[in-house]
Amino acid sequence: MNPKFRRFLYPIGLGVLAGLFYEFGFERLGSEWGGVMMLGFLIGVPIALGAISAHFTPADASVMNRYVVRPLLMSFAFVLAALLFKVEGVICLIIVLPLFISLGIIGVALHDLLSRRNPNRDRMPVLTGLVIFPLFIGVSETYFALPESIQRVENSVTIAASPAVVWEQIVRVPPIRAEELTDSPVDWLGFPRPVEATVTKEGLGGVRHASFEGGVLFVETVDRWEAQRCLSFSIKAQTETIPPTTFDEHIVVGGKYFDVLRGTYELQPTADGQTSLLLWSDHRLNTRLNPYAGIWTRYVMSEIQRRILTVVSHRAEAAKDIL
Repeated sequence: MNPKFRRFLYPIGLGVLAGLFYEFGFERLGSEWGGVMMLGFLIGVPIALGAISAHFTPADASVMNRYVVRPLLMSFAFVLAALLFKVEGVICLIIVLPLFISLGIIGVALHDLLSRRNPNRDRMPVLTGLVIFPLFIGVSETYFALPESIQRVENSVTIAASPAVVWEQIVRVPPIRAEELTDSPVDWLGFPRPVEATVTKEGLGGVRHASFEGGVLFVETVDRWEAQRCLSFSIKAQTETIPPTTFDEHIVVGGKYFDVLRGTYELQPTADGQTSLLLWSDHRLNTRLNPYAGIWTRYVMSEIQRRILTVVSHRAEAAKDIL
């Protein structure tokens, strides 16, 4: 193998091994402390990978090569290895990839900054310090409970039908045909698509069963029922019925890190005889990086709600025409 090419692949392989070592190590800590959802892994490891990349990059390498190309390849190589070794699911890896890339670049910058402070000394202590950096973060954060954040997501649509017609489409949602659902990136991420919603009885205390693909079932207990105006319910995911292959371990609905708590439909008649339909939901996050995780969960929930509203809108307008 060409020596130059070998010098290029060596740090990537070393970084992948280090990343997998930490992956298995943090996972062994278990869910009590957060496992790979810990800051030690999510922040410390990509910084360490960036430091490894910088340490083995030739001094005469271009800025683009040093600060972008190599840490980018390092992050992609680690994510690919984690996928091949089946230590993480596709959804989790897609979510963490932007984080690893950006923090990997920071790791390069930190390595170079600390190395310049002692230009005549061996850079190995700097590399060693940044590589063991995840351990210090991981040990420190075990003294703190996971923070909780409640996130609200709202979607709305104006429907060319009366509130009475729209109401009939949200109380129960008959099986949704594939062609009724618009395309969405959440399909590529592997999130289940909505199937149907039934209700045991109309009025307060009624129980809706909202089914999604992959065996996902939400039990929704109605605690606010104002005919043609508002339908609100608490949500409980039936986690025992969800197959382990439906979600990644760290984002399972109703699990330690994520849960959907409440959903509400609000109907408002408009002056021109149409209906403004608002759908909002609350979900819980318990992670070390709630602001970052919230970007993803709000997007996914918004996409799910948007698609449901699209189905309701098309069905209500079709039902109005029949009437």
